[in-house]
Amino acid sequence: MSDSVHPLLPAATPLLLGDAGSLQVGGVDSTDGLLLAPAAGLAPLLRGLDGRRSQRVVRADAARDGLEPALVDAVLQACRQTGLLTDLDVADLLAIGTGPAAVARAAVELPAATGAPGSRPAAWRTRRLATVVVEGATRVGTPLAAVLAASGVGRVIVRDAGVVTAADTVVGGLTAADEGRPRSVAAADAIRRASPLTDLGPLPAGLTPDLTVLTGAWAASDPLVGGADGAHLVATVRGETGVVGPLVVPGTSSCLHCGDLHRRDADARWPRLAAQLTATEAPASGATLTCLLTALLAAGQALAYLDGGGAPLTLDATVEVRPPELLPRLRRWPPHPACHCGATAGGAGSPGEGETPPPGAPPVAQATMDR
Repeated sequence: MSDSVHPLLPAATPLLLGDAGSLQVGGVDSTDGLLLAPAAGLAPLLRGLDGRRSQRVVRADAARDGLEPALVDAVLQACRQTGLLTDLDVADLLAIGTGPAAVARAAVELPAATGAPGSRPAAWRTRRLATVVVEGATRVGTPLAAVLAASGVGRVIVRDAGVVTAADTVVGGLTAADEGRPRSVAAADAIRRASPLTDLGPLPAGLTPDLTVLTGAWAASDPLVGGADGAHLVATVRGETGVVGPLVVPGTSSCLHCGDLHRRDADARWPRLAAQLTATEAPASGATLTCLLTALLAAGQALAYLDGGGAPLTLDATVEVRPPELLPRLRRWPPHPACHCGATAGGAGSPGEGETPPPGAPPVAQATMDR
């Protein structure tokens, strides 16, 4: 391990004194813990791992306090192997921002952003440089935008030409005080409440966002929306069902048109039905629990894509939640052979086939691909 890494032990990690002066690090819940033999000064050493000092500096400071450098290295390596320690890149530190408030907000987000298995180097900096456009200040879209901003995404833009109504309000999103205001302006205020440093400015001409989130109820079937440039993710509530996905990476995964073709295969009436569904703006729908869970699931998929930590669950698939159980259900939408999007089926299988979610994903039930 390089001496230039900056070790971070989350402040919430328990440090508990055991028998005869031993020290237990973590391990009081579902995560693994580490039991350290008695050694004076270990607790202050670990509690001081805030990510601001390189391992070389940590070792030098510990030596001045009477701890052997070899012991310090062994303890840090054991914490790493147990998954308790996160190593920050210098670029991550520079991207945190200045001031105690920015540092405090980043401190609780950094471990998840930088410690995910397979995440790219300087993952926090990557988030800070990313731009996400949310199409629709809906009961899913606005909380989702706020969560992404609070999770470190540097620029979050919500586009919506409508006006806030009473039915649009939701926890973490638009409020009752916003009624009558332009939705895009009210959504920007919701983002600012969650993350004051997030850039809310419009996307410069000629630039494509890193990800666009489509929150219209039937955006996947709307020919005016389905052609979003760059990567895009559906996140919406249809009736009482929350739907996250598919996540479309052009040329790599199945697209929205693929899903539309699968629906036509299943029901020849689908084009006529879809035209009716997209003819007018759908009214606000979904219970608060459904909307917020949908927003959180979508935020997780968006961050997984931006962080580059592996294939998100919603590539070639959707995750659906419906009250009262709100248990995620997976439906697969592989590339359609008649679509010209360039994606190939690969290992995606056929409509209706089961799929095992990746490690760490929520348990999902399987479903056939019907409407």
